[in-house]
Amino acid sequence: MKTTTMPSAAPPAGGTERPVPRWATATARAIPLVGLPACLWRLPFAFGFTMGTVQERTYNWWEIAPYVFTLSTVSECLALLSIGLVRGWGEVVPGWVPVIGGRRVAPAAAIVPATLGGLVLTGVLVEWSLGILGIIPGLHYTNDSWRVLAVCCQALLVLWGPLLLAVTYAYWVRRCR
Repeated sequence: MKTTTMPSAAPPAGGTERPVPRWATATARAIPLVGLPACLWRLPFAFGFTMGTVQERTYNWWEIAPYVFTLSTVSECLALLSIGLVRGWGEVVPGWVPVIGGRRVAPAAAIVPATLGGLVLTGVLVEWSLGILGIIPGLHYTNDSWRVLAVCCQALLVLWGPLLLAVTYAYWVRRCR
């Protein structure tokens, strides 16, 4: 008589040890999207277009372009790292990574930088918000239309810090409790 065994349960979505709350997955996926309009708004500066800002000094394209492209690329890459807080590669380093591949990620190695990043982003972007609203000194625009466009393109960016802190909390609950 041939016996069959039941297949083991499929690993949870994302390869995490414990299930990830749906809201945390959705939030982690949203983080790169909240920064994207600001990155796109910033790109014309690389080509000398000031987007209506009042500039004390003009920059040559070769001075400003590397800064703008680097800032946009690094900020989006950092935003994409937040997805690791809801995926298996945030718990175990992928095998293809030299030297440390396959090792478990210590929870503090993800929680500490994510928390510090979330707090810094929240502080910096709150300061930016107060500046754009005219409560503290900030950028000046040639007219209100440019100010409205800047606010529309960059307003979502203010959510990055709090969203990152929320996803980090979910990671902490899943890994440390």
